[in-house]
Amino acid sequence: MNRTEIEALIPHRDPFLWIDEVVEISGQRIHARKKIAEDLDVFRGHYPHFPILPGVLQLEAAFQAGAILIAKTQHVGEGQVPVVTRVNNTKFRTMVRPGDTLDIEVELTETLSNAFFLTGKVSVDGKVTVRLEFACAAAKVE
Repeated sequence: MNRTEIEALIPHRDPFLWIDEVVEISGQRIHARKKIAEDLDVFRGHYPHFPILPGVLQLEAAFQAGAILIAKTQHVGEGQVPVVTRVNNTKFRTMVRPGDTLDIEVELTETLSNAFFLTGKVSVDGKVTVRLEFACAAAKVE
């Protein structure tokens, strides 16, 4: 799935779209990727002499992959998008540096009415950078 197909499923756009491609969606799982550009503006301040991708942006990449998964596999009402409602058991393991490529894997573990429960893992070169559990609810876009 390319960027145009991704943008048809979720409302995120540059500079806040953190998925470049979807490698695979199978069953209740998605595998997506994001190449971390070396010239991202965030690196000017985080940190100027030792640039590290903020952990919250790694989480956002997982949230967006989850939103794509939900859009492709679940019935979400017209004019609704999944919005994160909870994040649990987040564990950061390895730093992400300019030029790295994030491999983002998310699994939908449970659905209750309009609530979705997911687990996620982000890695670089096979090394886990973060693991998390999160929940989303379908929210009406106005």
